[in-house]
Amino acid sequence: MPTAMFRRSAKPLSGRYLSLTEREEIALLLVQGHGVCSIARRLGRAASTISREIRRNAATRSGNFEYRATTAQWHAERAGLRPKVAKLAANDTLRHWVEDRLSGAVAKPDDAPVTGPTVSWKGRRHGPRQNRRWSKAWSPEQIASRLHIDFPDDDSMRISHEAIYQALFVQGRGALRRELSACLRSGRALRVPRARIGQRGKGFVSPEIMISERPAEADDRAVPGHWEGDLILGLGSSAIGTLVERTTRFTMLLHLPRMEGHGAGPGVKNGPALAGHGAEAVRNAITRTIVTLPEELRRSITWDQGAEMAQHARLTVDAGVEVYFCDPQSPWQRGTNENTNGLLRQYFPKGTDLSMHSADTLAAVAATLNGRPRKTLGWKTPAEALDQCLEQIDRQRVATTG
Repeated sequence: MPTAMFRRSAKPLSGRYLSLTEREEIALLLVQGHGVCSIARRLGRAASTISREIRRNAATRSGNFEYRATTAQWHAERAGLRPKVAKLAANDTLRHWVEDRLSGAVAKPDDAPVTGPTVSWKGRRHGPRQNRRWSKAWSPEQIASRLHIDFPDDDSMRISHEAIYQALFVQGRGALRRELSACLRSGRALRVPRARIGQRGKGFVSPEIMISERPAEADDRAVPGHWEGDLILGLGSSAIGTLVERTTRFTMLLHLPRMEGHGAGPGVKNGPALAGHGAEAVRNAITRTIVTLPEELRRSITWDQGAEMAQHARLTVDAGVEVYFCDPQSPWQRGTNENTNGLLRQYFPKGTDLSMHSADTLAAVAATLNGRPRKTLGWKTPAEALDQCLEQIDRQRVATTG
């Protein structure tokens, strides 16, 4: 490599990238016989970073595999020049293969195409959720991984899943037609950064009422009285509230009827939640239901960060139960409740109007569920487990007063 071709970057590199000084250190340590892991520890870098650096940027012109700092720096700066021609734009065969796995037609066993609903591209989404475009709809990760199997000896047929996402979403790198984003299972035309997921918390949720602050006794289910709650939604914004006790798996259902005036006209911004599952309606339903239990069985409720729990502070006062919230996008933190909601879908299927069920009907379904023997309870029913807890509470009260 001619010396004149090497020049230092005008813009200093961030700590994310290896510097010339680090490359000089790598070259020196390699000559001294140090291995990749040893070099990584000395530089405070990942071993994969050092291994990739040596593999990509070593000098090979002499026929030998030698690592020189200045040559490696030149290779790195050349590779970092922008803009680059996107790989999908330069490789027609690869682009057509990727497009076919994204938007290829669904076919019968005899290869006859099956036409799904006609969904026009509106520039930002696929239209109403019930009108989804039918296609093969492979995910970018599936496409990128399958290339290694279908083209094991063709290095030109390689692309990362991130490059496919960028070709769909990033302006200026659109080697794929933008409307193909409708073939992704999410159907999004705009990408949601992962970093934003942790910022989706509600304004009424403060750190001291997060699930991490919940008493340890709730985690091991040793002490009854800790509940998990949620809403199951149906057609027309109808809903039923669910409460499940963590120790006994006892279930209570909250009747949330629609309010007067629902469907009579267009909704009013910041007006009352006429669908029946607004913050006030949910608070009243929980209070009305849970106060029927003794105080020892009203220790805490864990909920997701839905707006229906905006009045949690007043609920704590009215019902005497502490409220804790799960982290955003973390339904597994209420696993008992999520499992119970799945069981309830046998009686309240998705896509049906849940407002048609009366309070008596909900009580009957809850009694049916609480009468099923559970393996986790030693084949006792949740109702029997709760009765044992109530008997134990009564004995403790007698012993205390006696």
